[in-house]
Amino acid sequence: MEGNEVLTAEERAVKCAAFALDKKALDVKIFSIGKISSIADYLVLASGRSDKQVQAIAESVKVGLKPWDRPIDTEGVDEGRWIVMDYGDIIVHVFQEEVRAIYNLDELWGRAGQVAIPEELLWDKPAREA
Repeated sequence: MEGNEVLTAEERAVKCAAFALDKKALDVKIFSIGKISSIADYLVLASGRSDKQVQAIAESVKVGLKPWDRPIDTEGVDEGRWIVMDYGDIIVHVFQEEVRAIYNLDELWGRAGQVAIPEELLWDKPAREA
């Protein structure tokens, strides 16, 4: 790999979220699923409003993570409705909003703990309480 630093799976999952957020992804979540599933350690979910935005989000993750990791497989890029990127220990799902609502992986994986996304990465920061 090009990067000299070695990142943990959690650090790479946070980077996936950051690269998605760079393209204004919506409702980005990182689930720590390793204790309840053998498919991966982390699941990153993100949404876009159009096929072009979903494709741009996935490309941002792929290019941004390249110094540390490359996907084993990627599905759904041509359609841009639901793109799945498999990094082995991390699976990234990028959906159009309505597709995400139909499959509701947020609820399916809801019992898994979530990894906090650092506030400085968020472009759509929640309003602070007065």
